[in-house]
Amino acid sequence: MNSNAQAVVDDFTFLEERDRLQLLLEFSEQLPDLDARFGENPELLERVEECQSPVFIAVEGNLQRVSLHFSAPQEAPTTRGFASVLSSALNGQSAQEILDLPDDFPSMLGLDRLISPLRVRGMRGMLSRIKRKTREIVAAGN
Repeated sequence: MNSNAQAVVDDFTFLEERDRLQLLLEFSEQLPDLDARFGENPELLERVEECQSPVFIAVEGNLQRVSLHFSAPQEAPTTRGFASVLSSALNGQSAQEILDLPDDFPSMLGLDRLISPLRVRGMRGMLSRIKRKTREIVAAGN
């Protein structure tokens, strides 16, 4: 697991269970704004169907550096928090580092008992999309 992802896991698991939701809400406030070019070209974004809220992701880059872009509504702080966690852990990493992230990364944060299974499923859906799009980058040999 890359050092950014490990730092995120460490931040969550260091806290008492009751404080982890607050950290997730803090992450939600840190989600980077979506680049204007995606607003002008929404077809560049892919909907994450597993999420209850309308979440869209764009994954672009090359083998050395992959950039992630998220659109998640302000009124869905849990979902925004998940997007921000994934952005913090994976944005700017190499394709291999993204693919190496364990699929159970959402569970590693220690939130499973604090949020609904549907919400955890949404984060797993985001991670799955990111990995699929990253595999496409690898296949293209960029």
